[in-house]
Amino acid sequence: MLASREWYSRPRNDGAVSANTRGGACYSKRNSTHANTQYQRNGRTQMLGEEGTWDLPTPANPTNGGEDEDLEVLWDGPDDPADPRDFSLILRWSMVTILTLCSLCTIFTSAVYAMTYDQITVEFSCSTLVATLGLSLFILGLGVGPLFLAPLSEFYGRRPVYLGAMALFLLWLIPCAAAQDIQTMLLSRFFSGFASSAFMTVAAGSIGDLFSQDDLQRPMMVYTATPFMGPIIGPLVGGFINQFTSWRWSFYVVIIWSSALLICIVFFMPETYHPVLLRQKAQRLRRETGRAYYAWIEKTDKSIATEVMWSFARPLQLLFLEPMMTCLCIYTAIALGILYLFLGAFYTVFTHNYDFELYQVGLSFLGLLFGTLTSAATHPFWDWNYRRLVRQREANGGEPGESEPEYRLPPAIASSILLPLGMFWFAWTTYKSIHWIVPIIGSGFFSAGVVLSYNGILTFLVHAYPLYSASAMGANLILRSVFAAAFPIFGVRLYEKLGYQWATSLLGFFTVAMMPFPYLFYRYGAQLRAKSHWASSGHSKK
Repeated sequence: MLASREWYSRPRNDGAVSANTRGGACYSKRNSTHANTQYQRNGRTQMLGEEGTWDLPTPANPTNGGEDEDLEVLWDGPDDPADPRDFSLILRWSMVTILTLCSLCTIFTSAVYAMTYDQITVEFSCSTLVATLGLSLFILGLGVGPLFLAPLSEFYGRRPVYLGAMALFLLWLIPCAAAQDIQTMLLSRFFSGFASSAFMTVAAGSIGDLFSQDDLQRPMMVYTATPFMGPIIGPLVGGFINQFTSWRWSFYVVIIWSSALLICIVFFMPETYHPVLLRQKAQRLRRETGRAYYAWIEKTDKSIATEVMWSFARPLQLLFLEPMMTCLCIYTAIALGILYLFLGAFYTVFTHNYDFELYQVGLSFLGLLFGTLTSAATHPFWDWNYRRLVRQREANGGEPGESEPEYRLPPAIASSILLPLGMFWFAWTTYKSIHWIVPIIGSGFFSAGVVLSYNGILTFLVHAYPLYSASAMGANLILRSVFAAAFPIFGVRLYEKLGYQWATSLLGFFTVAMMPFPYLFYRYGAQLRAKSHWASSGHSKK
């Protein structure tokens, strides 16, 4: 995938050159008559070389000097109205809200299906195990889709991908709602998951297009909360829908929701990907002036086929060749797999043990919701702890402002305690003699651990593998999608064969086995990174 880089404005008349971080843009070589001119980059004054060129990577097939090289199209200063980061604050936050609702709709659709099993198994004459495949195939589509859609967004832009993805998602929801057999349902579920996956990965890039690094944390926090809210809100709402109406209304609701979102995308989601916008600007200038204006993206020799191939190959290389990556990805994959397994386990436990109605089963997910919100509320503490570690490093002689990727892992260390605690609490309180609120409280500890594990581990991976952060996220996405797709399938048999207590305990033992890894990588991560061919062995900026 095209790397996230920086756009630099043209030299001003006074000879100074300003640098502004621009997500998704690319470096280019620039001629200048101002040798040794100072410019600002990331808040530090640096110098141009003796020949007046940037000491940065150059694009493939650059121009060979001459007048054309001065005609590269960049942003017109820090207040260019065409720059997405200079859009009005209201528009930018409106776009974040739309993307967040699209992401929530996607995960809601994956989870609300779990509340339809009773009606679907009767109407389609299939087993619960076969019906569960509809959940697993949707999640599998979520995992596979970004490997194709993310490269497309970097060639054609975000907006066409969003429009196509939401339209296809809506199209595949229709056969889900109208299905007359389980085969139609399963096929449609996979492709609806595939299409909607754009809002789980490409959307994060759009938010990076809209906000600078200094302003990115808050909108990204809002957006990243949705993957954990969807598996909880879906069953909660789905319980009421399937208790009092037909299962088909589970899909009618999503069709109405996604139709409204498609309208919002059409009218309120302009293109945000910087290289594509600059390409459009270059094309307009060529038409108006007849001169050879160009954008960097037009000079690359990358192809869609190559990018798709690497979107598969490099994440797999990281998974199989990087022990640190493998262990941490398995850790998050187990956590998400169990969360999706709970979609079926809660129904089994609370209907059989406590005679819950379907809507009451949905309400039992409030424990997971409370744990998710509580862990999200601890973010200021973890941010304070991170800054404390940075100050401690500076006091011990470290460079001011530099940190270690391992400083991002304390939330994951806390999760290594909360995950098994929640699992065993839930496991051994699911007796009829124990009040139903007790296992629900235990599930809250588990969901808090899930959120903290993702908060710590995903941030660590981005900082530990800065050159391959997209591939690191791809590796994590592939593995957790496989686990989240597989766990609900074997979970049905697991609870039938072992019973509620030992089935949940077996899953708890998996979390116990993974407990040491966040701390071990916090303690010895620097040494492991120094020996790695992929990870950064140096320090990162705050």
